[in-house]
Amino acid sequence: MANHKSALKRIRGNEAKRLRNKYQHKTTRNAIKSLREISVKKDAQEQLSKVVSMVDKLAKKNIIHDNKASNIKSKLVKHVAAL
Repeated sequence: MANHKSALKRIRGNEAKRLRNKYQHKTTRNAIKSLREISVKKDAQEQLSKVVSMVDKLAKKNIIHDNKASNIKSKLVKHVAAL
């Protein structure tokens, strides 16, 4: 167990950040899944910009790696273009 007051504060903060990151990551993954299920191109294009924005935010906050974000966005754009 932590011996210093600052270490206890750090533990509390880390837990809060972990839960926040987990929520944002899961929400983005669900948005990606729902985008892949859309079969109408117009609707998919509207949803694509929102999902790309979410992925960019995850990458900016280092929740996911920049290259992973690029791969996800590339695959989604390719998917929407193929509709």
